[in-house]
Amino acid sequence: MGYYDKPITEHPQKERVRAKANHYVTGRDGGRDIDLRKFAKEGMQLYGRLKDSRGYVLRFSDDLKQNLDKADSVSESIKDTIDKFIEANGVSAPTEARYHPVWAPEREVLEIDYLVAGITTFIWSIGFHSDYQWIELPIFDGKGYPGHQRGITNVPGIYFLGLPWQYTWGSGRFSGVARDAEYLAQRIEARHADRSDKTEFTLNEWALGS
Repeated sequence: MGYYDKPITEHPQKERVRAKANHYVTGRDGGRDIDLRKFAKEGMQLYGRLKDSRGYVLRFSDDLKQNLDKADSVSESIKDTIDKFIEANGVSAPTEARYHPVWAPEREVLEIDYLVAGITTFIWSIGFHSDYQWIELPIFDGKGYPGHQRGITNVPGIYFLGLPWQYTWGSGRFSGVARDAEYLAQRIEARHADRSDKTEFTLNEWALGS
């Protein structure tokens, strides 16, 4: 479909798309969706976003149904796009029934006492973000994101590889990082082959404050 090949310059949201989360499925048992609603039917307790804790009490936002509905909407929109591509290109592919929610919260539980509930272990699966504070060079934008063109910064000798949407949607994935690596390797090789510009600042000059 070419989605992983689309440059960030062609995305409707341009550089803002870098802050969006990617969508994942599991490859277990041949690949399938991860359905939180199914887990709920099997006994998993689902809550809205954790917003506060006081003593033994955890408080949640009233947004569980909203979050589930939004996740389903995004999933279905992706499938719609795939189906349109299949139809437009005459691809022979198996069909499946449209998704119908198998569970919905009857009411929102907004707080629980984890001591009373018998909860003894917490696993914080809240994701992570990059921290570039250890890089003390003038290569970042006002939001702390590396300023670059396809991984090349404004400081000669400093490059980035594997960033989400570094150049395409595939840049932060195994399927697309090789193309970016090849591009950077070619640029690095060309830079070392041509050092005719004597006014170029080197990394050592930046480090020394020249």
